[in-house]
Amino acid sequence: MRKLVLSIAALFIFSGIFHTTNAQVGITAVPFLQIEPDSRGAGMGNTGVAIADNASAIFWNPAGLAFQEQNQISITHANWLPAFNADLFYDYLVGTYYIEGIGTIGGHITFLNLGEQTRTDNQGLELGRFNSYELSGGLSYGFEINENFALGTGFRFIYSSLADGEVGGQQISPGSSVGVDLAALYKTDPFSIGNRDAIFNAGLNLSNVGPSIEYTDSPNKDPLPTVLRVGSAFTFDLDSQGYNTLTIANDISKVMARNERVSGEDEDATYESMSSFEALFRSWGSFERSIGTETVELNLLDQLMFGTGLEYWYNNQFALRTGYYYEHEHNGDRQFVTLGAGLRYNIIGVDFSYLYSLEEDHPLANTIRLSLQLAFN
Repeated sequence: MRKLVLSIAALFIFSGIFHTTNAQVGITAVPFLQIEPDSRGAGMGNTGVAIADNASAIFWNPAGLAFQEQNQISITHANWLPAFNADLFYDYLVGTYYIEGIGTIGGHITFLNLGEQTRTDNQGLELGRFNSYELSGGLSYGFEINENFALGTGFRFIYSSLADGEVGGQQISPGSSVGVDLAALYKTDPFSIGNRDAIFNAGLNLSNVGPSIEYTDSPNKDPLPTVLRVGSAFTFDLDSQGYNTLTIANDISKVMARNERVSGEDEDATYESMSSFEALFRSWGSFERSIGTETVELNLLDQLMFGTGLEYWYNNQFALRTGYYYEHEHNGDRQFVTLGAGLRYNIIGVDFSYLYSLEEDHPLANTIRLSLQLAFN
């Protein structure tokens, strides 16, 4: 019987999104779907559901595609979990295309490389090596209900190849699934504050609703990281000529996945994951989870994740960004400050973001994202 060394891959997957021992999302598969893909939103404290005005709206809020009439291509690259000095990287390729009378259609490919792993037998002898990776690809569409309100949806195929062979007598194979997004975005007409123009947006996105993923030949399945995200964005001019603008954005999100205890107590408890659809209605109450030998209870407020960000633009050509992101200590415990900058010249845009973790030795500390964008009329 063969044994696979999966601990490294599992560590990288879960610590990449949340703290390895405290992650609420640890009950889900493919948490790479929650990685914020563009440097702009990442530089603003992981906010973007109410902005969604470029190609990365496919991730933040596909309803934002409805208000876009440019064709765009954007790619983001990040060396993932730099504190581990491992061969991990994250790539996100996205593009949009505007069709007169129909609206804007977008497509994306997301890839997370988890590096090379070693396959061994029960005596620890090497039997070879294999690569672990996860990817998804899909299409999104946004359409206007009127000049101020739009709806959006998205569909993605998900493939997760963590290992192969046998572990504990169970056959391991890649898992796959599909996810659907449902979104809405509201934008006010421009209004004045004094002699300064302003606009207010509000957005909602329910992402990755779909069937659970199965990696083994056992009946146990892992749910998708279904996330509900709501937020607002307030943009106003700092001068009467409109050369200097400031945006204040706030996002609140929640993982809509839940394990339900079916038998036993404490360390001997047996849990079963709810379906993605069932969890939409039954994941609003308190959440009990085991952390080591301790059982903690998270109320609804503890389960929420908060992001807030600022973005300053000069003449729509140069941007400075900052933000703050917070999670409860038993719900991921990510607490960090973000910094970012952006440049626009003709059809080319470049964005940069940097993550400064407030927790010592956090796996995400010093994460840098770089994005390149091309926009065509």
